[in-house]
Amino acid sequence: MLAYERTDVSGSGVPDPILVAKGVRKTYRTGAESVEALKDLSISVQPGEFVGVMGPSGSGKTTLLNCLSGLDDIDSGEVWVQGELIHSMSDARRSTHRAKEMGFIFQSFNLIPVFSAAENVELPLLLAGVAPSEARKRAVATLDRVGLGHRISHRPNELSGGEQQRVTVARALAGEPSLVWADEPTGNLDSETAGSIVELLHELNRDGLTLVLVTHDRAIGETASRLVQMRDGEVEATSLKGAV
Repeated sequence: MLAYERTDVSGSGVPDPILVAKGVRKTYRTGAESVEALKDLSISVQPGEFVGVMGPSGSGKTTLLNCLSGLDDIDSGEVWVQGELIHSMSDARRSTHRAKEMGFIFQSFNLIPVFSAAENVELPLLLAGVAPSEARKRAVATLDRVGLGHRISHRPNELSGGEQQRVTVARALAGEPSLVWADEPTGNLDSETAGSIVELLHELNRDGLTLVLVTHDRAIGETASRLVQMRDGEVEATSLKGAV
């Protein structure tokens, strides 16, 4: 089972944050139009936290995830992930960092149509340098864990929408990442399957995995150990588990 090693670089006895963002700004421009999606945003995430991010449509939730994970560039500010300033990295170095240290779960499936479920899960592992036999072993194990052990040879068009989304969850978890970013991970799942996926994420979190989850579902957001509420590109409020 995954167990994240909580490093203490400072020697203070307190684990260093796994993520620190300072003064992050991001503006999208289309012709003469511009939208400031993130406005001088600062946030930190401690190892082992399960952080839920909520807010109305257009508040900047997905932009926050994309910019803090390095999927998108920022206009200004700093983003440190596991002690590394990710936006100062080359594109190749940043991609390697994400492949080895992060997992991603999106509402859209982003599966390769000609690959089986197992092949879709093991591909990121192979790109990260994991031996083929080990990659297949992890792929099968994680697919079994999310309830798809009997569907490992099926291609996406042979799977239901819920099954395809569970493949994406397995793909994110197979690399045993220290940090998982999830953008509406249960958005395309029925309530029963969504509940099992949320419980799986909590099991991983209890083993030390750090999670940042964007959701519009307050019932899911409030299961997080900390809830961050956004509005107009800024953090409007934060609350501990159980608070509204």
